[in-house]
Amino acid sequence: MNETITLLGLESSCDDTAAAVVRLSDGRGTILSSVVAGQTELHAAFGGVVPEIAARAHVEKIDLCVEAALEQAGLGLGDIDGIAVTAGPGLIGGVLAGVMCAKGLSAATGLPLIGVNHLAGHALTPRLTDALSFPYLMLLVSGGHCQFLIARAPDRFTRLGGTIDDAPGEAFDKTAKLLGLPQPGGPMVEVAARDGDPKRFRFPRPLLDRPGSDMSFSGLKTALLRVRDQLVDEKGGLTVQDRADLCAGFQAAVADVLAEKARRAIADYLSDAPAEPVLAVAGGVAANATIRAALEQVCHATCLRFVAPPLALCTDNAAMIAWAGIERFRLGLFDGPDLAARPRWPLDLSQPALVGSGKKGAKA
Repeated sequence: MNETITLLGLESSCDDTAAAVVRLSDGRGTILSSVVAGQTELHAAFGGVVPEIAARAHVEKIDLCVEAALEQAGLGLGDIDGIAVTAGPGLIGGVLAGVMCAKGLSAATGLPLIGVNHLAGHALTPRLTDALSFPYLMLLVSGGHCQFLIARAPDRFTRLGGTIDDAPGEAFDKTAKLLGLPQPGGPMVEVAARDGDPKRFRFPRPLLDRPGSDMSFSGLKTALLRVRDQLVDEKGGLTVQDRADLCAGFQAAVADVLAEKARRAIADYLSDAPAEPVLAVAGGVAANATIRAALEQVCHATCLRFVAPPLALCTDNAAMIAWAGIERFRLGLFDGPDLAARPRWPLDLSQPALVGSGKKGAKA
């Protein structure tokens, strides 16, 4: 029996306030609307996201985004079957703004409330865009996270490896800051690297000498800092070409690490003998052309299908949250008014934390 489910999704885990309406019908998902209010200008002067500024902006924009998403979809709240919201992980002030808005809408309308793990939103996006069947291999590669996961069900993921320190996006942002490039750092480093020589500076490829799919990127950033300082000492500053070559070398190192770790994750994934082997990638760093080309090459060599959602669905958005909510809705996984905002929320709870946990729980 074909079911039709229409959900409103809310996303506010970092520096993008978003709302979207997604409908499941005839077994396929359709994005009826997607609204994203960015905060780049608010944080530009600080070289990164300031949590307090982000949280205030979410409070100011979340209601407006909901109104715009409903208007864009041509629907009212009476046409919605439920409300999905990012309940973590993320900057707690932003997550809380979204959760409280969703709770208010749920209480006022009686619509079911569904708390969604932000990482699950990314991991399930290929099912929205490409109707992938479980199990598939997923690489989440963004500003805050980097993990290889086997997606087995909407609520079941197996982590094969991940970063033990900085995520690639974080390393890109820090590299941009070290080189005096504007934020967001990832796109700026990629643009500069186009005119650079990736072989001029040979940066380390961390953890390639160790088995498994875990990664590390903080040492790579430190290596770039040392080369930058050496150039400044020798020449009194950096030329445009120096900066381009540094960016190209750094980007090549990240791409090499991700490609090799992908090969190892693929080998583990294929041991499950999936009927339709797929490597899917999502997250803002997935937009990097050099990294994407390296991953596509690995898939070609290992006879895997490569899937990357459109850029608008790789970066933070509420359509992925609405879709993940639909997946949970179909399983009857609803939440009550006690839904909590969580700064940390691993997808695979059976694995030890990659990054130190502390009082708030494991990060990833």
